[in-house]
Amino acid sequence: MTADSQTQDEVLAVLQGMTRAYHERDLEGVMALYGSDPDVMLIGTGADEVRRGKDAIRNQVQRDWGQTDEVSLALRWGPVSVAGEVAWAWAEGSFDFRAGDVEGSLPARVSAVLERRDGQWLIVHSHFSAPAAGQVEGESF
Repeated sequence: MTADSQTQDEVLAVLQGMTRAYHERDLEGVMALYGSDPDVMLIGTGADEVRRGKDAIRNQVQRDWGQTDEVSLALRWGPVSVAGEVAWAWAEGSFDFRAGDVEGSLPARVSAVLERRDGQWLIVHSHFSAPAAGQVEGESF
């Protein structure tokens, strides 16, 4: 299931392109990397951040930017896996932001599922989360 080097490079180029466009506040750049299906998903860190469909994803990205002066994702992607025309990957890193006088960095975990359509990889599911604060290493709850 581990992707060959070409597929790994192609998938990571899409995912890194998404984080770059997000940091640069390039809405069309972000949206161009997501599939157009009505059930394309983005799940964020907030309690209400379950977005289905491109319009909902667009609204979430705009909400993120509306609440920050600067925001970026610094991620270390793990290996890409693939089965046919579907690939998935995960990353760990940080959400770095500035909102007014407040600067912060939160631990981040990201996973994504992509589908190859007409030779292009598109994100069809993305999940952004933060590890549970205060949970002791080695404990599940």
